[in-house]
Amino acid sequence: MAIAKAERLMNLALCLMNTRRPVSKRELRTSIEAYHEGSDDAFNRMFERDKDDLRELGMVIDTIESLDGEIGYLARRDRNRLPEIALDAEEAAALTLAAKVWQQARFAEAASGALQKLRAAGVPFDDGTDDLPAGAHSALEPRIPAPEPAFEPLMTAARERRAVAFDYRKANAVRPEPRQVEPWALECWRGHWYLAGLDRDRSDVRVFRLSRITGRVRLRGGGFTAPVPDHVDVRATVASWAGDGSTGSTARIRLRRDSGYPLRARAVEILPVDADWDELEIPYGHGLDAWLAEFGPDVVVLEPAELRADVIDRLRAVAKG
Repeated sequence: MAIAKAERLMNLALCLMNTRRPVSKRELRTSIEAYHEGSDDAFNRMFERDKDDLRELGMVIDTIESLDGEIGYLARRDRNRLPEIALDAEEAAALTLAAKVWQQARFAEAASGALQKLRAAGVPFDDGTDDLPAGAHSALEPRIPAPEPAFEPLMTAARERRAVAFDYRKANAVRPEPRQVEPWALECWRGHWYLAGLDRDRSDVRVFRLSRITGRVRLRGGGFTAPVPDHVDVRATVASWAGDGSTGSTARIRLRRDSGYPLRARAVEILPVDADWDELEIPYGHGLDAWLAEFGPDVVVLEPAELRADVIDRLRAVAKG
């Protein structure tokens, strides 16, 4: 039904724009196949709804009465022409990167087609290969993959302001637990996607890593129970739970050579130990134990003792699960 209506609206728009004179309802009913069936009353109601829908979408439709009193409709091209698309290089790069988010999702083809149309309109997109030989690739290419199955339904739910339910396994938990969330925003940080929103069961803001969502994301009825903030800084919230919210203290770890580059990037000091290990001093904040546990056997915590114990507990929980 949705596809049929979209096709009907498109045909009506084309009829109104591709004529130099007003077109009567009688002529429109003859020209558009979707209007052929049904009674005159049904057609009139459908036409009025379609006309209102097109106007709500921004189309300017003039109602003109001829000399003999017949009402006609016309959508002048000069009044319905979109302004010239003007994007600078940074805006074009942002759109290109945004489209790449959908490269593994259902809208990959639509996103690619949109970029092609904008490029044809003269928008200066740069995919990093314009100056390279055919078939070659640039050394560095920004990518934001979205492989998690939960990404698309959560993105849709956040856009439509609909609550969701899913099973979530915390980093130190053996089994997942049910969550009911009002999704606010998604953001990619350090190669992982995170969702920020209101946890209904806890009546508080929470951040969820999409890779820890198990099973299917289910929609829940009813609107949001709390207002959505004007700005949701998912990255800052996640960073505070991943050790970036440090208050000045540091931790010392031993890290296997040629591994753990995100840890190396944040290190205050790096000292070689031997051919296999380096010793790092890194900021110590809330949640650092969960982040270090993700590196498994490549990390050994030296101090503080409580951090070492927390990481060992997390690794044991994973081994038991």
